[in-house]
Amino acid sequence: MTERVRLALVGCGAIQPLHRLGLEQSGAPIDVVAVVDPDAGRAGAASEVTGAPAFATLDDAMSSCSPDAVDLMLPHHLHEQVAVRCFDAGLHVLLEKPMAPTLDACDRILAAADRAGTVFMIAENAQYWPEVVTVRDELVSGSIGDVVTARAVTFFPPLPDFYGSGDEAHRPWRFDAAATGGGVAIDSGSHWIRPLRMWLGEVDEVVAALGHPYPDMEGESLVRALLRFRSGVVAGFDALLTAAPLAPEVLFRVTGTEGELVVDMEGRVMRYRAGARRGEQVGGTGGYFDSYAGQFRDFAAAVLHRATPAAGPDAALGELRCALAMYRSARSDRWEAVWE
Repeated sequence: MTERVRLALVGCGAIQPLHRLGLEQSGAPIDVVAVVDPDAGRAGAASEVTGAPAFATLDDAMSSCSPDAVDLMLPHHLHEQVAVRCFDAGLHVLLEKPMAPTLDACDRILAAADRAGTVFMIAENAQYWPEVVTVRDELVSGSIGDVVTARAVTFFPPLPDFYGSGDEAHRPWRFDAAATGGGVAIDSGSHWIRPLRMWLGEVDEVVAALGHPYPDMEGESLVRALLRFRSGVVAGFDALLTAAPLAPEVLFRVTGTEGELVVDMEGRVMRYRAGARRGEQVGGTGGYFDSYAGQFRDFAAAVLHRATPAAGPDAALGELRCALAMYRSARSDRWEAVWE
């Protein structure tokens, strides 16, 4: 019989359907054996779709179904408590980003993972985003020469599954700065900063301004930042949560000495250079959601075959440190070191 991973889905909120769909599309040898959520409605809906039994607590799921691994999809402030519990139980852990809202909490999670000796991955699906990988390969090949600068932009609406519909009895946890650790920089920013780090290397320092145009959100709903990489390249990062209609925006732009690479709203990777000044498509068919499938294939290979993941959990500290440095910069009005 083929060896397979017995996985418990822990947290059945907005991100759970994307993880579940990615798992289904991945073809990875993973079986969902339990779904866990204290909200009986959410747990029941996930159970109906997966066919796995629903539990109100992780302890009940562990004692009843004996999973090998967990996929933790929880509010940020709960990451440390639950992840450490899972490592202490000897489980493999896939943990939604950020690892935790603070570096101290991350240190404790990493120490627990080290003691357990099990697989630990952060679910930063941008690592597997097909368009991001295409840009990386183009840069490695030198197709646009040396990188001069880059920009990442995410202007997005308050999707009801993530930010509520405005008439709910319970306030969405993402509106609570204590639960998230901040706002859009620490929550969604990693999906845009990870690609920049994949392409340009490590970030040395940042300078940022924050705003609060979305009134329901305690943390920042606007970030405008510059990131200086150790290579000397300076890139821009802009994030905005808004309900206002917006014009189409380029997601990523990487400018080189011999041309430019762009990832547009349609998910196409376009290359502009001599002989192709109007642009030529070199990859991408809108594959953002395919990134979740790549994530699960990597996780299964690590659990079953001890394969090395594309990025270890330490890599996620880079995005967290960038966000925390942005928060310091907004207070100090100056450049702040990312790796203090």
